[in-house]
Amino acid sequence: MKKIDLNCDLGESFGSYQLGNDKEVLKYISSANLACGFHAGDPLVICQTIELALDAGVSIGAHPGFPDLNGFGRRAMQLSEKELYSCVFYQVSALKSMVEAYGGKLHHVKPHGAMYNMAAADVQMALTIAKAIQKVDERLILVGLANSQMLEAAREIDLPYASEAFADRRYTNKGMLMPRSQANAVITDAEESINQVIDLLEKGQVKSGSDVLVPLQADTICLHGDNAHALEFAKQLNMRLNQEGYTISPLKTATP
Repeated sequence: MKKIDLNCDLGESFGSYQLGNDKEVLKYISSANLACGFHAGDPLVICQTIELALDAGVSIGAHPGFPDLNGFGRRAMQLSEKELYSCVFYQVSALKSMVEAYGGKLHHVKPHGAMYNMAAADVQMALTIAKAIQKVDERLILVGLANSQMLEAAREIDLPYASEAFADRRYTNKGMLMPRSQANAVITDAEESINQVIDLLEKGQVKSGSDVLVPLQADTICLHGDNAHALEFAKQLNMRLNQEGYTISPLKTATP
């Protein structure tokens, strides 16, 4: 039987705003990446989202980002190695403790926004992030962009990892995510998004923003929770994947 993990970035709000939408999205995914408070989220939202994810039986991951609330963690920041290490270590440690306090277990770590994109291209930055995660718990899975330096860094230190592709983002000819500053970087049509995922899973390729076929393999597929169409995408993608014979299932084992 074919299996694929479907993940979504959640808890990226404040107070109780949008938690109802997060609750609905959880019905259609297998893994949730929870904001840790630096780019979004607050203690109330983190606690409530942990409870929702546990009730839904969804695997929980940490989604650490740069300390950039105003920019939603999507602005590049130049941190020293010690600053970056501490930034990731703090966020992952805090969320791990909170999840365990609720009787759950932290499963994976996926960096957010600019941190994710910068580490995808910078192996030293990726190594710093990977080492911080490993210090918290060597069993945590690092979720990183397919074919990126993040996965190379995880392999170098024997940290479990998973290769990620996106349902609602377009790619460059080199297999990197198209910058959000470019037109049409975000896919807003559900059918186009679903077709991209099916091509990726069945053919091992994705069409870039300039119509070049790029080889790509993935262990997990991401939907952005802050996408206005996230819930509808999640519903339709879940249904189509089931029709294609896929079971939506959390990451169970590491690639190494």
